[in-house]
Amino acid sequence: MALDPELKKAIVRMPGTEKDKLLLRLIAKDAVLAERLQFELVEEGKTIDERRGLIRDFIDRTARLHADTPGWLMMDMRTASGYISRHLKVTKDKYGEVELMLYMLNTFYDNNAHLLQKYNSRTDKAAEYVAKRTEQVLKKAVKLDPDYYVEFVDDINKLLGWVTSTASAHYARQLSLPKEWLA
Repeated sequence: MALDPELKKAIVRMPGTEKDKLLLRLIAKDAVLAERLQFELVEEGKTIDERRGLIRDFIDRTARLHADTPGWLMMDMRTASGYISRHLKVTKDKYGEVELMLYMLNTFYDNNAHLLQKYNSRTDKAAEYVAKRTEQVLKKAVKLDPDYYVEFVDDINKLLGWVTSTASAHYARQLSLPKEWLA
């Protein structure tokens, strides 16, 4: 919603303390904005590694739960993916987004590959989800500085090995995912 130009002018003319009160009330209503300001202003951007570590720990714990079905596995991956998306919104850490997404997909495969071995009606949704996430990771990795490619090549190729040889292979072909990523 765009602000009326007259309202903008009136806000600018408000006394500083009045503006501060309004600003604090507004920030309190937006959790992501509050966390972003905490990260930028209080933590001064120095906690990015700790934030990545917390997400990795969550992924490890969740992947080791050994979901009963591909559907539960997909829900767990979606939850982890949500944390990664929030991390990006708060920190603007595009490198970390790629790193964490690769870590998530590979860790879930390492711990639960038996649920996604063969394509069938039970694995369909999860297989599609994994293939689409893999496609997103590849697109985002290519947008990073080429100097980072060497750091991701092994993890990407490991993931592509899983995706092109398990239930996701059907969707991998549809999305034209490569069998190997050459950095």
